[in-house]
Amino acid sequence: MPRFSGKCFLVAKRTLTFSFLLLSPAGIMKGQSPASKSGKEVHEQLIPVTDKLVIEKCGACHAADASGNLSRISSIRTTPEGWEEAIKRMIRLNGLQLSPDEARQILRYLSDSHGLAPSEAAPIQYFVQRSIVDEKMPDVADVQHSCAACHAIAKPLSWRRTPEDWDLLKNMHVAFFPSIDVSFRRAGPRGAVREAANPSSETPKEPVDVALAWVKKSTPLITPEWSNWSASVQTPKLAGTWLVSGTLPGRGKFFGLTKVEDKSSDGGYATSTQITFTNGDTWSSTGSGIVYTGYAWRGRSKGDAKIAGIEAPSGVREVMMLSGDQSEFTGRWFWGTYQEFGLETTMRRDTGAPTVLGTDIGSLKAGSSDNTVRIYGAHLPQSVSASDVNLGPGVTVTKIISSTPQLVTVLANVDAKATPGRRIVAIGGVAMANAYAVYNKMDYLKVTPTTSLAHLGSDTHSKGYMQFEAIAYSNGPDEKPNTADDIELGAVPAKWKIEEFVASFGDDDVQYVGTIDAKTGFFTPASDGPNPKRKSQRNNYGDVWAVAQFTPQGSEKPIVGRSYFIVAVPQYMQWDQPEVAE
Repeated sequence: MPRFSGKCFLVAKRTLTFSFLLLSPAGIMKGQSPASKSGKEVHEQLIPVTDKLVIEKCGACHAADASGNLSRISSIRTTPEGWEEAIKRMIRLNGLQLSPDEARQILRYLSDSHGLAPSEAAPIQYFVQRSIVDEKMPDVADVQHSCAACHAIAKPLSWRRTPEDWDLLKNMHVAFFPSIDVSFRRAGPRGAVREAANPSSETPKEPVDVALAWVKKSTPLITPEWSNWSASVQTPKLAGTWLVSGTLPGRGKFFGLTKVEDKSSDGGYATSTQITFTNGDTWSSTGSGIVYTGYAWRGRSKGDAKIAGIEAPSGVREVMMLSGDQSEFTGRWFWGTYQEFGLETTMRRDTGAPTVLGTDIGSLKAGSSDNTVRIYGAHLPQSVSASDVNLGPGVTVTKIISSTPQLVTVLANVDAKATPGRRIVAIGGVAMANAYAVYNKMDYLKVTPTTSLAHLGSDTHSKGYMQFEAIAYSNGPDEKPNTADDIELGAVPAKWKIEEFVASFGDDDVQYVGTIDAKTGFFTPASDGPNPKRKSQRNNYGDVWAVAQFTPQGSEKPIVGRSYFIVAVPQYMQWDQPEVAE
């Protein structure tokens, strides 16, 4: 499970120094062109640099060939975050005067012209959104051993390089982080096993070589997706009103509006947002954003503090992807020292047409009656009758409680024989698919995140919190849990506690790692140590279970779910560079 940190925008506070040269023992030195193992210069399938500023500022170290390719730079594509990381590394290691405006222009050019196609970025979008996920690892053990031992597997998958450039990156790792050579090579028990399994092999492959072979095959520099996208990429027209909807763990669903205005001075956008949660809380903000590579929104906003609690989003970073038809954004707006809080957000372009955005419920039980259902939308009819509202098969709207163009509230009955499954919500001729579910039995809970991480903290080092949710499920037609036909029923108000995860003799982590709110599932970590009350004066770190318990309607027996939960020490060193970010 990856945990992410770092800033997103290159907004320099003062004149900076950097170059793009990535140092490595076998790296490309000043005045040289990229070369293959045969020693011949490589010009095919590279991406020429055409921007005058990049050539002027980077060309002194990154030599150009006759085709306009700059060494290293023409061999790489990545996300805006990846290019910013490379720039910051060069700031730390090399010297080239660069103003803040020049830094922004270079980042913009490289992200647009040496970026990723939307279909390439989508599988690793959770990485740039700083989401907490259990990554799906490749079936190649050496990739996990050599790459994922130190960072998310999405990290290498967010870069596209030539095979030669991947080799140089390996050399850079060995130069900068000598201890990593143990993981890369045959040293230790892993190497002994390899040699025992290949007694006749004179040159058994090392783990890093196996991993690199997989990475090279999985992340080529030139792909059909990139060729097609780069040929038509352009800055989209986004000015106007957008309909916002989504969820915030611990707070539930929200709906609202975002207004986007062009900022002609820098090609970016100004934004203002107002959202209302289904529990009545509201939040408003103003901010700015920019779109890289024709689809990648990166924004910042600041809002009021009407949402009570430590998780109140006073400063938010926005990472979203624009759909191909430019009608919808999806992504995450996040905040916190460890980006642990976030609004899972969808923005739809407001065309003035009637639109259903969603409901305040996750599910209705078969056989239940007089259920209050609130339907959120835009430009809905001012006057609505019960016959105008369709909640899907087996569900009957009996009364309209209230109706506005943004919210229709109804009473509904569910037939006892209604077939379990997802349902549409429609008002007149406007519908939303999969708006909620009908079920006859809640069978189990999933606690999200399924694997999670918090950080101890103190006055010196900020704490990293965690908000858990209990999501109910029905087993579905096959009546078996955790299969493809299971029906998600939404979050439920569970009771929370933490329990010991027995990892060593005499475990006592529950006593020291922190506390979880029994009603909300919000975890507050303890202070960092060392703690004289613990054995060997250990710090207050540990691993535990976050446990949720909920008794479904009409049942006497509760259902229980749990999540494996690590409480780690603070991130004592921030690897980001504050002078180049807001």
